[in-house]
Amino acid sequence: MIQATNLTKAYNGVTVLNIPDISITNGESFGLVGNNGAGKTTFFRLILDLIAATTGEVLIEGEKVARKDEWKSKVGSFLDEGFLIDFLTPDEFFNFTGKVYDKSEGDIATFLESMQDFFNDEIIGKRKLIRDLSKGNQKKVGIAAALLSDPQILILDEPFTALDPTSQIRLKRMLNDLRTTKNMTMLISSHDLNHVTEVCDRIVVLEKGIVVRDIETNKDTLKELERYFAV
Repeated sequence: MIQATNLTKAYNGVTVLNIPDISITNGESFGLVGNNGAGKTTFFRLILDLIAATTGEVLIEGEKVARKDEWKSKVGSFLDEGFLIDFLTPDEFFNFTGKVYDKSEGDIATFLESMQDFFNDEIIGKRKLIRDLSKGNQKKVGIAAALLSDPQILILDEPFTALDPTSQIRLKRMLNDLRTTKNMTMLISSHDLNHVTEVCDRIVVLEKGIVVRDIETNKDTLKELERYFAV
């Protein structure tokens, strides 16, 4: 379980995130939506201890994340290209990442084989540096690296952005498979309301750093979200 309590973040006296209490249960697929500047990425960065909270705390399985390392082996994440080592090829990056997580060469090879449909024969063995890949293919590398450790929790910020339609469909299929076969806890932000309603069973709407909707996904959720954002 992920638990955030009295969580705030302020810059120069301006509060950009204020979440009194929120819990994400094990195996839950949690969607986060909101307009630009709503606080989505800030929330994810606080969960990952990439920035310090102004007040409050985040716990993963009862462990405080702030300045601790024990929880990190449970979490895979990709927020942006800053998570990549762009002077490596994808092959080199996956080998490096796999070794960090004590994966054997065989483990890495098996994992990459399982990702071939998502990669669409555009990533592995091409001898291209990550920085020379398209934005969409960089995103594929980051998402795959987040999954390489076989995490209990997956955090992805705008994973569908820059992907072509085929890759978006394949990513949705892969995320839904992970949810059903591995009971993986997933936190996914997106500007695309269609995608997030298709892969998440709960959706939270942030506006100016505040939770304004907390919805269990059903057949009417997409229309409800569209009505909210149309105002």
